[in-house]
Amino acid sequence: MLKDLSRADEKWNIIALRYFNPVGAHPSGRLGEDPTKAFTNLMPYIGQVAIGKKPNLTIFGSDYNTPDGTGVRDYIHVMDLASGHVAALTKLYLEHLKFKTYNLGTGEGVSVLQLVKTFESVTNTTITYNLQPRREGDIVAMYANTQLANIQLKWTHKYNLKMMCEDFWRWQTMNPNGYRTIVVYYPTVRAAKPAISVHQNVCSNPE
Repeated sequence: MLKDLSRADEKWNIIALRYFNPVGAHPSGRLGEDPTKAFTNLMPYIGQVAIGKKPNLTIFGSDYNTPDGTGVRDYIHVMDLASGHVAALTKLYLEHLKFKTYNLGTGEGVSVLQLVKTFESVTNTTITYNLQPRREGDIVAMYANTQLANIQLKWTHKYNLKMMCEDFWRWQTMNPNGYRTIVVYYPTVRAAKPAISVHQNVCSNPE
């Protein structure tokens, strides 16, 4: 539909970004993923198991044709995702593209068990998991080809899997209840007033 729109009306200048499993959190630990409904996203689920809010992780499929039998996916740090948006907006500002699609990911396949083991190593926690049969429709592996974004957007990812786990764990431990409790952060440079107040999913910056 977007492609048709860009062809039908010259005023439209469109870039579509295809994400591959955003994970991690802001390195400060102040901003992160806080699901408020039932969820199955892998990284938040692992975090909930690690802090004791969920009993175990369920891994669907352990007989795929992969090194450890679990499915392979591509994960991208949210900070790399943010820089990808900036690169896309810059491209739109500088050029009239009509319509282009770019993949944002690391381009590296990571298995579910590899992610679990990396998380355990980084956080010094133990993730209890149980293996279940494959889910209908799941595929063996899927990861991004980022070559077009690398060349045309001049964008590359900077955060590796270890950093994704570190930053998410910092967010998780600093905010075990997500945004549902009052958290006041005091800045390290200016000490006159709190930098950020967080309460009931509302973020405000007094400055």
